[in-house]
Amino acid sequence: MAADSSTRTVERALALLSAVCTDGALSLSDAARVADLSASTALRLLRTLEGSGFVSRDPGGNFRPGASVIQLGALALGHESLVSLCTPAMKGLVAKTGESCYLSIPGPGDTGIYIAIIEGTHSIRHASWVGRSIPLEGSAAGKVLTGRETERGFAVMRSGVEDDVTAVAAPVIMGGRTVAALSIVAPSYRLDEMKAMKIGKDLAMVAKTILTTPSEDHEMPQESMDKK
Repeated sequence: MAADSSTRTVERALALLSAVCTDGALSLSDAARVADLSASTALRLLRTLEGSGFVSRDPGGNFRPGASVIQLGALALGHESLVSLCTPAMKGLVAKTGESCYLSIPGPGDTGIYIAIIEGTHSIRHASWVGRSIPLEGSAAGKVLTGRETERGFAVMRSGVEDDVTAVAAPVIMGGRTVAALSIVAPSYRLDEMKAMKIGKDLAMVAKTILTTPSEDHEMPQESMDKK
């Protein structure tokens, strides 16, 4: 009986976690309804999940996927899987813009790490920084990785990490949370404000659905951390 009870508890907790991750944000009443549980049972299980970091609560009291879910999701994808899933979109962006496209993830402390690149087609282009850390403060990717992009869904940074270089970045979303940043990096003289805004809109549109759009092209880009 005890084993059956424990199994049932796990099943209910997983149903709640799945509901929260699917919707991105749920109130207690909605989470209970979706998981077919009483509000008191749902609250008890959600508090347990919250204590373990699997869910969190926003200022409005809604339940969202927590850091532990994001970390486990990233581990499940793995760097190689994440890179290969993003490669088709990165190739498409380079073909459209001619500029180098990077994929970055949160790094230790207040840093991000470039984990892959598709180099641009211009003779003067941003060289590979794969494996290099960048500060979260003062970089377009950093703004995205910390949820500080504009309401339009992207961030632009001129002469941030490097002088005379402009970066435009947008978040790669999984489970309602940002797991990576997709960015275009180019010499500033080629990206005036209008062009940066256009690239930002394209990036935001692509990055938003990059992990939910089926693709048979899982090639690795010419350079990633998994090839180093």
